[in-house]
Amino acid sequence: MQQPLTPFPLSGYFGSKYFCDREKETEKLLENCRHGLSTTIISIRRMGKTGLIKHVAGQLPEKWAFIYLDILYTENKPELLDSLATAVINAIPEKGRAGKKVWQFVKGLRPLLSFDLLTGAPQVSFNVRNKEAEQNITDVLRLLENHPQPVVIAIDEFQQILNYPENQVDAWLRSIIQQLNNVTFIYSGSQQHLMNDLFTTPSRPFYRSTQLLKLKSIPRESYRNFITKHFKNHKRSISEDVADDMLEWTKLHTYYVQLLCSRVFMTNETTITRNIWHEEARKILVEQEPVFLGYREMLPKKQWQLLKAIATESTLNSPTANDFINNYQLGSSSSVLRALEGLLDKELAYYDFDEEGNKYYSPYDVLFERWVQKNKKQ
Repeated sequence: MQQPLTPFPLSGYFGSKYFCDREKETEKLLENCRHGLSTTIISIRRMGKTGLIKHVAGQLPEKWAFIYLDILYTENKPELLDSLATAVINAIPEKGRAGKKVWQFVKGLRPLLSFDLLTGAPQVSFNVRNKEAEQNITDVLRLLENHPQPVVIAIDEFQQILNYPENQVDAWLRSIIQQLNNVTFIYSGSQQHLMNDLFTTPSRPFYRSTQLLKLKSIPRESYRNFITKHFKNHKRSISEDVADDMLEWTKLHTYYVQLLCSRVFMTNETTITRNIWHEEARKILVEQEPVFLGYREMLPKKQWQLLKAIATESTLNSPTANDFINNYQLGSSSSVLRALEGLLDKELAYYDFDEEGNKYYSPYDVLFERWVQKNKKQ
């Protein structure tokens, strides 16, 4: 397996050595797969959903078939067919009776075969209409149902089916999937509110069709040990206090922890001090400043003011509280609610629930939050 440039990769999966914790989530997913229970992973963006899925895939029984597809860039059923068929032929080798059967079936659909320029992996595409795509997708899934070993299909960015122009795609897909016994699904997506809508709304076809797995932050102690261990493995030192400071600044958000640790690691300093990580954090915020100023140009004034206010608070429990509105001069409670809805739709802010069940709002981008707070102090 290819090695990452630093022990803290920002994307991709490089084996268990560079994967932090998630032991309970891994065991839960494996248990669900063993019992034929499909799972929906729900979390905010960049918490490590894809890495977790790839980690679980490596621990499935050797003869099981694991198929992974990311459908973010699909826009309709024919493109979903392309993505599914490509994932299938990459996951199931042509050698062996079962593999030959799968490849013969896909070739029988007369695809255009090409190869990824970067990886060399085969890709297929079909010039078919919606009805043909529907039937072909159904046939592919039924073929997998008859595979001699259990099959696990992980569909990333599953909420994308809501953007397809065809009506009731979720109902159509659910009607096929519910007939499968040999195929287990893992659904995940980066748009938490849409994934919640798909799987927790009673009127939706996928309601209660899966086990829900909420992906939260990695425990502080586990992440701290992971960080200090990898620096030590490279004959460098970082104290637990410094590692804790970095975790606090990144709010234990997986992507931002990895980003800051990676940048600090690349300094090649043998002893990591607060000054070193502070300087790397400062550089990151400077690099991202054009993006943050772009928010100001893009957003209506009320939304921009509210986003900055939420970032200053870090977590906001009562957006219509008089103290909050007056402190940031946000106008009426109705205008705050309208602005908040706009930020949620644009995915610049999100809501979640704390351990006591209290609802709160936060900015999606931890770096934006730290940038606002830094400028507030100046």
